[in-house]
Amino acid sequence: MKRDEQSKSKQTLVVHDGHDERHHGAVTFPIYQNSLFTFSSVAEYEQATADHVNRHLYTRGNNPTVNELEKKLAQLEGAEKARCFASGMAAISAAILSAVQSGDHILCIDQAYGPARSFMSTYLRKFGIETTFVDGTSLESIRTAIRPNTSLLYLESPSSMFFQLQDITECARIAHEAGVLVLIDNTWSTPICQNPLQLGADLVIHSISKYISGHSDALGGFIAGRAELMDRIFHNEFSLIGGIMTAQTAALVMRGLRTLPVRLKQQQESGLAIARFLERLPFIRRVNHPGLPSHPQHELARKQMSGYSSLLSFEADLAPEQMKEWASHLALFRIGVSWGGYESLVLVQAMAPKEGSSYVRLYIGLEEPDDITADMTAAFEAIGAYDDKG
Repeated sequence: MKRDEQSKSKQTLVVHDGHDERHHGAVTFPIYQNSLFTFSSVAEYEQATADHVNRHLYTRGNNPTVNELEKKLAQLEGAEKARCFASGMAAISAAILSAVQSGDHILCIDQAYGPARSFMSTYLRKFGIETTFVDGTSLESIRTAIRPNTSLLYLESPSSMFFQLQDITECARIAHEAGVLVLIDNTWSTPICQNPLQLGADLVIHSISKYISGHSDALGGFIAGRAELMDRIFHNEFSLIGGIMTAQTAALVMRGLRTLPVRLKQQQESGLAIARFLERLPFIRRVNHPGLPSHPQHELARKQMSGYSSLLSFEADLAPEQMKEWASHLALFRIGVSWGGYESLVLVQAMAPKEGSSYVRLYIGLEEPDDITADMTAAFEAIGAYDDKG
């Protein structure tokens, strides 16, 4: 007797495919590099058009390679369906648009991804849609900010700069009591470390460009949720706006997905090792990583997450110009946006919590942690950080 797909571990789900007789036993799912699909009769064509949510007519709707990836992602998130998009922002925009109409109100946490905040606060304003930003760590702030015309609660837990969490279960309960849809960006945790749909969220979104692809060579995003909501998105925001994923990109992402659990296991260990190293330095005021006991929401992280990824930030008692010099001295870190690939990255933020201090965001890749700490130590020595702080 075959085991049910959902009873398999996530490691097995991403690695194992059954024998594929249709494709001559090919181990890797083929790339369907075609724009359309034809039929042997008008009757067959009409049957397909009557069920175009599930059938293959035109790659702007369904493509077998992309659909195979969507099936895997839906399984990992415990969703009925998933849809892939050309970028994380394409998925975010489509998911938000599916939940609002002119005159609606959106409630969003104040630490959400910057372009997502801009889309809600600036772009949607011309359609008469208003957004309020609240402290996501405060359930009372969320409860009191809901209005009669609120249609969407937008969460991102943990957030990707200060790594603040929201209590997903309680947020969903508050929102649903008011008839509000809950959408959450789960990119930091990936489906391996957190499954918000099981905690009460209605839709979950990811930037595939990050950990899921994992090799800094593919751009994409996906939405997952109940079939009813996902089919509505297919008919409207997915098909009409057209920000679809290509078959080649889906194949690249599937290749990266095979190693996601293995990579995350290593990166969780490395990220925590680097976070602990930074906590011991005399000129580091605070390290933001939910896996650290010092994180103010560590217990909530343990409650709703099964693991951690390796993006973190820290506040240093060193001026931004010093930290920019430090970043330039690093040999094992590249300077750039995004994260989730094999390479470590660093960004020194322009904002400073107080004069003479700075924020730094680190992404820990697949390099050896001891090599990373040695590299960071040498860079701190080069800027005289230890001389100033002892």
